[in-house]
Amino acid sequence: MMAEEALIIFPVVGLGIILGLYELILIHRDESFRGSHWLGHGLHSIIIMMVCLFIVLNTETFFDLAGVMNWGLPLWMTNLWVFRVLVGLVLNIKMHAMSAVIKGGAFKGGLSGSMAEHWTHTILVSTLVVTSPLYLPVLQPFLPDWMGGLK
Repeated sequence: MMAEEALIIFPVVGLGIILGLYELILIHRDESFRGSHWLGHGLHSIIIMMVCLFIVLNTETFFDLAGVMNWGLPLWMTNLWVFRVLVGLVLNIKMHAMSAVIKGGAFKGGLSGSMAEHWTHTILVSTLVVTSPLYLPVLQPFLPDWMGGLK
């Protein structure tokens, strides 16, 4: 069965910018970095956020196009939400690792040291990405046309 829906692209761009900037604000508050790190991490955050949102919002289309249900995988591996949560887990680890590198503590306990508040932030952002298929339809009437808003 082929997917009848088109790929979701413009909402990915809009949500990617919003969530990427939100991540940037949170990590800036946690890390207090300045200068070129601000712009470099900002662009990186937005691009990674868009990639993860694209994967999460288009999971069903990919599964249909690739015929994942016919691969003979165990049922839990073909569950859309399991896949989305795995994407969120990878995103969470990436965000936290990036903050450790920016802080300069990647090899000095930065992944587990003194950043308890940051885990809360990365989990929040990852949860917003994973649950985007649930809240996007609620937001669509309020979104601009270019972002897939409904009239």
